[in-house]
Amino acid sequence: MATLMTERKRSALTRGRLPRYTPYAIAVAAIIISAALLSLVGFNVFGWAVLSAVLFAAGNVTSAAIVEGRRKATDKFATSLVVGAFLVALLPLVSVIWTVLVNGVPGLMAPGFLTTSMNGVTGAVDNAAVKDGTPVLGGVYHALVGSVLITLWATIISVPVGLLTAIYLVEYSAGNRFSKVITFLVDVMTGIPSIVAGLFAAAFFAMILGPGTKTGFVAAVALSVLMIPVVVRSSEEMLKIVPNELREAAYALGVRKWRTIVKVVIPTAISGIASGVTLAIARVIGETAPLLVTAGFATSINMNVFAGWMSSLPTFIYTQIMTPTSPSNADPSTQRAWAAALLLIILVMLLNLGARLVARVFAPKTGR
Repeated sequence: MATLMTERKRSALTRGRLPRYTPYAIAVAAIIISAALLSLVGFNVFGWAVLSAVLFAAGNVTSAAIVEGRRKATDKFATSLVVGAFLVALLPLVSVIWTVLVNGVPGLMAPGFLTTSMNGVTGAVDNAAVKDGTPVLGGVYHALVGSVLITLWATIISVPVGLLTAIYLVEYSAGNRFSKVITFLVDVMTGIPSIVAGLFAAAFFAMILGPGTKTGFVAAVALSVLMIPVVVRSSEEMLKIVPNELREAAYALGVRKWRTIVKVVIPTAISGIASGVTLAIARVIGETAPLLVTAGFATSINMNVFAGWMSSLPTFIYTQIMTPTSPSNADPSTQRAWAAALLLIILVMLLNLGARLVARVFAPKTGR
């Protein structure tokens, strides 16, 4: 009798529900049917994936409508739309990464690519490498050094200015008119094209040092114009979420305001501030247009940001594609460009991972 009652309860609980294996069965059927249909008109992997996804979503929603009712079918339809939108958004990213990996790995693994510059590499050298089947000479070392130095100086300029501006807006302004003007200008700077920042820096130093001045420091100033609004916005938001109770407790102990900011507010928000600064660096390290008009490009190593033209990874990629070393055989230059693009993506990825690590290390400790 008890066994019979248990079976009846199980039947009542599972009535109107699809078995757990239903999505897997529908997926297998969708894959087989889409492969069969595409074999009739011309099979390709991309079309197979898209048609399989459409058939799976249709089968999943239809089976839910028949067995589980309209409510479950609507839920699964919305879920299919959300997952489909996510996959569509992810597709360009995966495509870009795959393309850069396929084309960039051979150049990145070439001997001396990371440790040599383009000094002395001519079209005859590239033609000989192609003709003899030897490794392509010429590397990205000078551009890598230039990118690091220019970005370092841009960070040195941007972080103090951006952080002090955020401190003023949050701690001292009290919403006055001047703070509203600053906020408006920061918003405007956030949306300006990067080439405008480059033209501004070039024109500014042309008035001081003369027309045609191109150095790594001029490029750093141009990048700082792009970095400052990002640092201001990220630091401002991090300072705003610091609880006022911490400030009030410090004031109650007689601590001055500037000391409260230095010892209490900034250490509490340092995780988000450091993460925002790192993301700002990742945003500007790949800029090309400002560097073309402010730093130019070079084939040899230049360690002095205050004198001479300086190459960088974005300008190295641009020049290798637009003006290959050997116009009659651009394969070596194309290989270098793809390898430099892969190196740039790796640097940006490392910076983003560094931002997450910094946020975790400097995050306020919770618990007893």
